[in-house]
Amino acid sequence: MKSMDKKSIRTTGNVGLWSRRQFVSGLVAAAAATAAMPALVACGSSSASSGSSSSGSSSDESYTLVEAGKLIVASDLAYPPMESVPDGATDPVGFEVDMMKEIASRLGLTCEYLPAQKFDTIIATIKEGGKADVGASSFTITDERKEEVDFTDSFMDSNQALVTRTDATDTTEDALNVAGKKIAVQSGTTGEDWAKENLTNATVVPLDDTIQALTGCQTGLYDAVVADLPVMKYECTNSYTDLQVAIEIPTGEQYGIVVSKDNPGLTKAINEALSDMDSDGTMDKLETNWFGSAL
Repeated sequence: MKSMDKKSIRTTGNVGLWSRRQFVSGLVAAAAATAAMPALVACGSSSASSGSSSSGSSSDESYTLVEAGKLIVASDLAYPPMESVPDGATDPVGFEVDMMKEIASRLGLTCEYLPAQKFDTIIATIKEGGKADVGASSFTITDERKEEVDFTDSFMDSNQALVTRTDATDTTEDALNVAGKKIAVQSGTTGEDWAKENLTNATVVPLDDTIQALTGCQTGLYDAVVADLPVMKYECTNSYTDLQVAIEIPTGEQYGIVVSKDNPGLTKAINEALSDMDSDGTMDKLETNWFGSAL
């Protein structure tokens, strides 16, 4: 864990207006103003804690938080093993949840998750501000998204996967790219983008989350699902054993944490925490815990 002396507090200057005394002589006035200067410097500003930074105290390294002492996270919470709320539970669990808790701890903060958000609204929520500090929902870093928000450094590589039932006969891209085939995706994801671009003859069905998509494929409502490979491998192994990853699609994607463009100091602080976690083996431990091995 980072030592607490690496934290710094953002300061905001308060400008005071001082009335000039009138003296009989201009020389006396000048001397009085000169003598008063140190007091003006010492008393003319105050500090207000609005966030912490990983080092230094300059404004470009400081950051603001929605609520002091907390790192508030927006997520769809429906993407196990990355993030989800198990049946009967109230608190989220998952690889990315544990990662965000560790990041918050290293910044001297408490990690708090908002109730589940729709995936395709999270970037707008972070851009608008005032509700959450970051978005952490297995976001692929893309140029289009970077026009709206900032991303931290990547913390995980990912490709796409096309999932079908294990007893399906149409399991290739060509066999599924025909009229009448229904391909389920999560709305607003890179999986949706890939399906619309490459399965142009099929019907792409956007849904709120991949659990809906997988369940629909399992029951025969949809012919296939396109979503992130690490999660699809996990789901087909642990929960949807009658489904399979029929195609691994090499898209070369990377996950990052979403941060407002107005809060670059927070991006920097999180990047330093991620770098430390990678160096000290924490990321490998989290991956092994949730995926069975380091990725």
